[in-house]
Amino acid sequence: MPSFTIDAILFDMDGTLIDSTPGVLKAWEIFAADYGLNAVQVAHETHGRRLYDTLREYCKIRDEETLQREIARFEQAVIDGGPIALPGALALLKQIGAGSPESGAGWTIVTSATSLYTRQALPRCGVPLPPMGLVTSDDVAHGKPHPAPYLAGARRLGADPTRCLVIEDAPSGLLSGRAAGCKTIAVCTSHTREKILQSGAAPDYIVKDLSRWAHVA
Repeated sequence: MPSFTIDAILFDMDGTLIDSTPGVLKAWEIFAADYGLNAVQVAHETHGRRLYDTLREYCKIRDEETLQREIARFEQAVIDGGPIALPGALALLKQIGAGSPESGAGWTIVTSATSLYTRQALPRCGVPLPPMGLVTSDDVAHGKPHPAPYLAGARRLGADPTRCLVIEDAPSGLLSGRAAGCKTIAVCTSHTREKILQSGAAPDYIVKDLSRWAHVA
């Protein structure tokens, strides 16, 4: 099995560190009724992408003010759904020293969610904010699968992207990390191993979830 040395870990948030599935599905049910969509299909097809891009594409919203208002409405529905930490997430963060400003300096979160949502969701799940700051959809011009988010995450930590490890559940995020030059680990929390392999995301390793992060497949 190949090995590599890293200087920093770049975590995705929803589906990797926290589970917001009930809230996301409820939000899409609301928006599906309003915009004539198939809630389950859209939720599956857009997981891991910026809501900004998703609402423009699927709901055909072009007006910027309306778009921002709908993003806020959607994310509030997700928060109301009660996100929780995923198995192994808090233990792994503790293991890498996430609670310490000094020892936790080598990690951050790179999410497709907005800053407002992220700063509400993480405390509710008991996940500490990264000491070096995080990257949200507000910080990049292009969302996943574009490399911009994970390149921004590496810059946030002052790290070489090729010496960063991306931990992701969504093919779009894995593609983003790979395009940025990072090593990638896929967690099978939202997609099966088969779906991840079929997606073309080509992660370096695949694990069931973060409770088994050291036991790569």
